[in-house]
Amino acid sequence: MNSPLYQATAEFFKTLGHPVRIRVLELLSEREHHVSELLADLGIEPANLSQQLAVLRRANLVVPRKEGTTVSYSLTSPSVAELLAVARGILTGLITGQLGLLDDLQNSAGVSGDAHSSETE
Repeated sequence: MNSPLYQATAEFFKTLGHPVRIRVLELLSEREHHVSELLADLGIEPANLSQQLAVLRRANLVVPRKEGTTVSYSLTSPSVAELLAVARGILTGLITGQLGLLDDLQNSAGVSGDAHSSETE
């Protein structure tokens, strides 16, 4: 199962496996951002952001643009934004399903709890 395609796909998803990188990509899905804007939104140290941006650059997910002393980043492809939207939709569906299961569990616990309390009175 060491297919180069599967290896590359696994590496791609590893790249997405950090909350800061996901948030950066979400912000860049909206529009290009200056590094200072990213820092303000993320509330992390500049060195941490630099490290995460380097990972995203190496994966060719973002591209920098320098204008004087200001560096801005944008996505290399709108498909990245689409992937994040699909992931959000999947997570929403999973969480919604879990909430439904939780409601069912709470309702069934309430029914058996009510029956138990009336038997002991």
